[in-house]
Amino acid sequence: MSALPFIDLSQLDSDPEAFLAELRRITHEVGFFYLTGHGVPQELIDQVLEVSRRFFALPEADKLAIENVNSPQFRGYARFGNELTNGQTDWREQVDIGPEREPVPPGEDVPDFARLEGPNQWPEALPEFRTAFERWHDELHAVGLKLMRAWASALGVDSAVFDEAFATAPFPLIKVVRYPGTSDPEPKQGVGAHRDGGVLTLLLVEPGKGGLQVERDGEWVEAIGIEGTFIVNIGEMLELATGGYLKATMHRVISPPVGSERISVPFFFNPALTATMPTLELPAELAARARGVTADPTDSPILQLYGENVLRYRLRAHPDVAEIHHPELLASRS
Repeated sequence: MSALPFIDLSQLDSDPEAFLAELRRITHEVGFFYLTGHGVPQELIDQVLEVSRRFFALPEADKLAIENVNSPQFRGYARFGNELTNGQTDWREQVDIGPEREPVPPGEDVPDFARLEGPNQWPEALPEFRTAFERWHDELHAVGLKLMRAWASALGVDSAVFDEAFATAPFPLIKVVRYPGTSDPEPKQGVGAHRDGGVLTLLLVEPGKGGLQVERDGEWVEAIGIEGTFIVNIGEMLELATGGYLKATMHRVISPPVGSERISVPFFFNPALTATMPTLELPAELAARARGVTADPTDSPILQLYGENVLRYRLRAHPDVAEIHHPELLASRS
């Protein structure tokens, strides 16, 4: 099985017709690719990886000072083995970073998912962590929006069709992840097999590090980190918007061997919590090849309103946080 395909985003300016045709083909057939020519400075990429390693090397007390159990918004540090995928433990530690906003006061007409709006927790022991990731957010948001407009053009619809969903209060999520080596020698779950529940993921992986595996034609393909590139994949909501023409692909992470580790930084590019993803009217030749929308691995339907999707995933992935801050939601949604 061949490696994932490559797409050079700079070709959108030099040869847009060829770029759009290749983007459409690859994301219909595979749903995963390496992205080059994205314009994110290499010095920022290096800084993000370096400050991530420094955070995870902090004393445990400094990391637990921003533990996610303190956050109704599920933000902050999650201990090793403290997140679930499909009910199974993911053997990693991580920091979740969302949009820096004020909490939304509760009210009769305020939807449950509005409680996800709020502040981040930043490590006082490492102030440069916040500086790096706020800049990271701005750079990757620009890349994500450029890709969304390119997809719209590639699919034969107005290039601005997704803009409304992302124009006001978009809700991206950054995860800063460390996978300590636990495979000895039997492979152990870093993250269980899943499809991303949002729109688009831009993933930074340490160069030369493996472990990410993508399902292609019934087999698992290894996606190794390559310097200066992102690994990009379609989320379920973009599959929904295209009636299944674009493919949200199953993937998983295998824990590194004992004695090694792996840093990865996924950026989940998502719309506002209140946004409803548009259903695109594809040209007839593309619509005829749309496969329809499939359920997620737990057979839960993909919801068109983004806030409902993300709240469901947060409650499912971090039941400890939900039990502390949102027990009534667990009770009502069980």
